Amino acid sequence: MSAAGRIRLGAQFPAPLLVLPDVKVRHNVVSMSRRHFAGTGVLAAVAVAASAGSASARTPRPRTLYIAGDSTAAQKYADAAPETGWGMALPFFLHRGHRGVRVANHAMNGRSSKSFADEGRLDAILSAIAPGDLLLVQFAHNDEKATDPVRYTEPWSTYQDYLRLYVEGAREAGARPVFATSVERRRFDAEGRAVPTHGEYPAAMRELAAELDVPVLDLQALSLELWHKLGPEPSKAYFNWAAEKQDNTHFSPLGAIEVARLVADELLRTRVLAPRDLRRLDDEIPASWITWPTAPTT
Repeated sequence: MSAAGRIRLGAQFPAPLLVLPDVKVRHNVVSMSRRHFAGTGVLAAVAVAASAGSASARTPRPRTLYIAGDSTAAQKYADAAPETGWGMALPFFLHRGHRGVRVANHAMNGRSSKSFADEGRLDAILSAIAPGDLLLVQFAHNDEKATDPVRYTEPWSTYQDYLRLYVEGAREAGARPVFATSVERRRFDAEGRAVPTHGEYPAAMRELAAELDVPVLDLQALSLELWHKLGPEPSKAYFNWAAEKQDNTHFSPLGAIEVARLVADELLRTRVLAPRDLRRLDDEIPASWITWPTAPTT
């Protein structure tokens, strides 16, 4: 804009709204003439607006906990009810609001650490994740499928190689990676003792976590202990188990809620989250709180 086209505040407005003050410095003391005070109201308003903007910038945004995992954590839809992923129940234990923690459940049925990344699902998370967010990683169920080259990983080599991708990607985005050893299946021996089913994958994850300084939620050990305490018959109520469908891997609403409680307890124990971030850790959560939305159309 030319000099002729510029607004001349002193010529066009009856009062000197933004007239600069006459400032005199005497012995390091600043004094202002009367002309300054005509614009004081506007200057104060500008200062208040700037202060409000600064306060807004300081307002913390909610953190998001992203879940990368398999069907044991995944969102289930109406056509799969009553099967329930533990990721559906986790929000019951987290505070919301501007200082809270939201859940973005990206877990997907049938995926391994390899196929989840190879399909671009990890990239989708990393394109959205922000500094201060969390990336919770739980894989092993499908990594164990040795006859499926699309999903299989070997515990002490390719499994750890893929897990490194999740850690590196989260850290590059300023987010915090968190491992969770895979929740155990329902399996008992002849004496009624719960037995582990994940081979060396939990140990491989724990070793890598120690090497990379990543917190570990030990769902494998805790869920195995829970199934053992419940016993063969009572534990059926925690799984998608019925006379016509004996599913010893996926959860009923009750089972998903209790596994989510284990996740929340571990987030607290490992200090990934603070007590103020969590709620209802000792409360009974009604199974009726679980709902299954209609599956999205593709």
